Amino acid sequence: MEPVFAVLVGLFFAAAIYLMLSKFSIRIMLGIAVLGNAVNLLLFTTGRITREVPPIIPAGMQTLPAGAANSLPQALILTAIVISFSFLAFLLVLTYRAYQDIGTDDTDEMRIAEPDKPQLPPMGY
Repeated sequence: MEPVFAVLVGLFFAAAIYLMLSKFSIRIMLGIAVLGNAVNLLLFTTGRITREVPPIIPAGMQTLPAGAANSLPQALILTAIVISFSFLAFLLVLTYRAYQDIGTDDTDEMRIAEPDKPQLPPMGY
């Protein structure tokens, strides 16, 4: 089962990089979302995917049995899902406001908002 997830993680990373290299901000945001899902799936895969031995320490033992799934990556994934959702919501609002002000989501056209020769701040007060 792990080799299938390893290939899937590779496909997710490839799709995320392809989307993030786009010049449109919506595609960049989708690439960031796919990248977050790829990292979550990678963490999930590293925690061993088993159903036979639950991640519970039996009575009289100090550690998990050898074939048990690790529960730490699962806890990290839950935290990462919340953080990535809030980050994606922030990026969505930021992109929408930039689209409202500039009128495009093309990053090459967004350079028009940057002045060619910015004014220097005052040197003395």
